[in-house]
Amino acid sequence: MFGYYLDLALRSLKRNKVLTALMVLSLALGIGACITTTTVLRLLSGDPLPQKSSQLFYPQVDPNAKEGYIAGQTEPPSTMPYTDAMYLVHAHRAKRQAAMALTEGKIAPQRANERPFFSDGVQTTADFFGLFDAPFQYGSGWTAADDEAGARVIVIAGFLNQKLFGGANSVGKTIRMDDHDFRIVGVLKPWSPQPRFYALDLGGHDYGGDGDAMFLPLKTGNDLKMGPQDIECYDTVSNMDDLAAAPCRWLGVWVELPDQAAVADYRTFLANYARQQVTLGRFSRDETAMPDLVGWLRHEQVVPDDVRLQAGLAYGFLLICVLNTVGLLLAKCLRRSREIGVRRALGATRGAVFAQFMVEAGIIGVVGGVLGLGFAELGLLGIRHQPAEYASLAHLDLSMFLFTFVVALVASLIAGLLPAWRACSVAPAPQLKAS
Repeated sequence: MFGYYLDLALRSLKRNKVLTALMVLSLALGIGACITTTTVLRLLSGDPLPQKSSQLFYPQVDPNAKEGYIAGQTEPPSTMPYTDAMYLVHAHRAKRQAAMALTEGKIAPQRANERPFFSDGVQTTADFFGLFDAPFQYGSGWTAADDEAGARVIVIAGFLNQKLFGGANSVGKTIRMDDHDFRIVGVLKPWSPQPRFYALDLGGHDYGGDGDAMFLPLKTGNDLKMGPQDIECYDTVSNMDDLAAAPCRWLGVWVELPDQAAVADYRTFLANYARQQVTLGRFSRDETAMPDLVGWLRHEQVVPDDVRLQAGLAYGFLLICVLNTVGLLLAKCLRRSREIGVRRALGATRGAVFAQFMVEAGIIGVVGGVLGLGFAELGLLGIRHQPAEYASLAHLDLSMFLFTFVVALVASLIAGLLPAWRACSVAPAPQLKAS
C-alpha cells in the first residue's frame, strides 16, 4: 500500500512542479539555517572530555585585596599564585592534581638549513597527562621526582615529533628550546580537546589548531625564566624574576575527584585553606569556588551569546518556513478537492487519503533535507572564512548529517498534518455534484 501512496504522491508533485519547488525550497532554507547554527552551537557547547568530565574540578581561591569585595557575591579569580597552586598540588587531597600555565618557546630545528620557530606549550606537573587522559604514542610523562628536581625533560605532541624527527620514536633524544636542552620522555598521539578547557583564562586560544606542541615541568620553566603567557600581579612592586614568590596570579589547578564524598571532602579542605590564609594575613577574602568541567565552561561562557541568538533565530526561521509550507500544501489540497471526492466515492477511506497526503509531505521533507544539506554546507563554508577561533572546526559530521534528515522529515510531516486532515475531511457528494 505504501508503494501505491508513493506513486500517487510523486504523480501529484510532478503535476504541480512550481508549487512543489516552492515548498522544497522553503523547507530547505529553514533546514539549512538550522543545521548551520546547530552545528556551531554543538561544537562550542560540546563536552571536551565526556569520559570523565564529571570527575574534573577547577578549585579557586581569592588572594585579591579587600577593596570591592562583597561577601557571597564577589567571585574568586580564575587563576592563583604559585604558592597556593603548589600547596593544593602537594597536599594530594585528590586522586590526581595538576597546576599549569601556558608558555612559548623557540625551538631549534634538527637540520642546519632550517630556521628556528616558536611553539606553544604548557608548564605543568606530572599528573597532567593522567588527569586529562592524554594518549601517548611513545614513552610516557615525567615523574613527581622530576617535578621537584626541576628536571629538563619534555613531552612533545605528535605533530612536533613529525616535524622534528619524521614521526619516529624520539624518546631519549634531545630537543633544544630557548638555548636549553631538554630530554624527550614522551610523544603524544593527536590530542586537542575542543575547547581547550585547561587553558581557559591562561592566555591561550580556546579553539582550533592541533593543540599544544610541548609540555614541560612547571618548576623547570620557572627556573629557566620561561614566563607564562598571562599573568596578573596585585602588588605593583612585585619581583617578576621570581614568580614562585611574587604576589601574582598565573596558574590554574585541576583536580580529579572520583565520587561525591571526595568532592565534599575537597570543598571542605579548600574552604579551610582559604580561611587559614585569611588568618595568616595572606588573604583578605575567604571566597572559594570549585566548578566541574562543564560548569567551568558555562562560567567562562565559551558559547558566545550571539551564537545562541543565531540558533534561536534560525529555528524561528524554520518555523516560518514550515508555516509557509502548510499554506502551500493547503492551497494544493483545495485545488485537488474534486480528485479527493472521486477517490472517496470510489471507496477510499479517510485514513487512506490522510496517508497519501502524509507520504507526499514526507517526500517534500526528504528532498528538502538533501537541498538543506547543501545550504548548510554553504553556511559552514562561510563560517570557516570568519576570523573566529572555532571557524576551522565548523564541519558537518555523521550525527549532524543524520540530524538534518530527522529535522527535515519531522518538519515536513508537521507541515503536512493540517492539509492531510483537511483532505480526508472532504465530502465526496458535493464534489461529484460540482463535477
